[in-house]
Amino acid sequence: MGKANTRFALYTTPGAGVKLRTHMRNNPAAFVLTCVFGAFALSVVSASAPFAGAAPAPTEALREWLAKPREGRPELNDQAFAKASLTKEQAGQAKQLLWDDHLADLRATREKEWKDEAITVGDHTLRFKHRQFGEKPKDGWSLYISMHGGGNAPAEVNDQQWENQVRLYTPKEGLYIAPRAPTNTWNLWHEGHMDDLFDRLLEDAFAVGDVNPNRIYLMGYSAGGDGVYQLAPRMADRFAAASMMAGHPNDASPLGLRNIGFAIHVGALDNGYNRNKVAGEWKTKLDDLHTADPKGYVHVAELHPGRGHWMEREDAVAVEWMAGFTRNPVPEKVVWKQAGRTHDRFYWLAVPPKEARGGALVVASRDGQKIEIEKAEEVANLVVMLNDAMVDLDKPVTVTMKGKELFKGVAPRTIGALQATLAGRGDPFLTFPAAVTVKLEDKTPLAK
Repeated sequence: MGKANTRFALYTTPGAGVKLRTHMRNNPAAFVLTCVFGAFALSVVSASAPFAGAAPAPTEALREWLAKPREGRPELNDQAFAKASLTKEQAGQAKQLLWDDHLADLRATREKEWKDEAITVGDHTLRFKHRQFGEKPKDGWSLYISMHGGGNAPAEVNDQQWENQVRLYTPKEGLYIAPRAPTNTWNLWHEGHMDDLFDRLLEDAFAVGDVNPNRIYLMGYSAGGDGVYQLAPRMADRFAAASMMAGHPNDASPLGLRNIGFAIHVGALDNGYNRNKVAGEWKTKLDDLHTADPKGYVHVAELHPGRGHWMEREDAVAVEWMAGFTRNPVPEKVVWKQAGRTHDRFYWLAVPPKEARGGALVVASRDGQKIEIEKAEEVANLVVMLNDAMVDLDKPVTVTMKGKELFKGVAPRTIGALQATLAGRGDPFLTFPAAVTVKLEDKTPLAK
């Protein structure tokens, strides 16, 4: 698992800044848009004045800031260049500069834990073993995260299950990582600390392991299948597809699976905890969701005839099935259903700090320059993160809900927004140069 050498190239359209400069000449008055998301608050100043005359362009100022030793850099959000409006070309340059700096930092600080195959966040350590298959594609390895069974058992039992999982599946291409759950509890894969551990594992994989962020696959058997039922919906924006083998969903909801492939494999005779019955119920739920939303909820569900809890590896067909999916980080429609373990962002949506609520729901879609909030339950404020793959950021963007206009205007690109979204996830494809915060007034009770 050597040092990565992938460089994520950013492409811009020459001349995009001409429109913005014309817009600023026709609208000389500055305005301030404050947008809040994740752990960051950004005051975005849309004005050309701070960089008139001899002052450097924002991207040049960023280069100077990045050239300083990391420990000696002043706070980025306190710098005027971080709040200045960027052209599309400048935003692309700034994103690449920030990503290169991020990679350099992670390769210097995370390479040891990647090589040691042990990641620690807080009081929990995630150990893992890996195997490598096939030839690495130009855009980086695929990554398969494969979670073992066991749970609610002595450590030596779960260790044996881990060793079995290391050998269980063989993708044609990619890094295959089998982690050891940090605990031995019944819910060892979907306790709240797992989200942070997997996020750090993915950051390491992108920076050090040369992994393609758009080709991440989650899978698990038995208790590991329980984890897939839980983690795949609540962390779906990290994955291209997921496969659940011989598990039970407990209280999980399938709503967040809208934009990934999801497979269910259970033995038809696996009646422990009613796994076979519940698998059939989830198949019906996913069938209904796909019928109502034909562009989403692509799935396959199979109850293997004559098989109990062990399916004699018939479930291995899921590996090749998953490989047919590539993540779209900015899908046209997002269904965000918060679980008990909440998150402050999901695809191109976010909520302000400390406002994430278990059970909350947002359904949002985009069409050209229009963002429609189709449904919101128990969400007071919503952040819509934007990039030039979604909308033309040189033109006004409109956000509406139930016919009411919540926002209409140009959302300026800024270095501050790029840095905040990069730091929040460490994923170059979920890094956004602009954001709009809207207040929602929908008081609809939580969905059951």
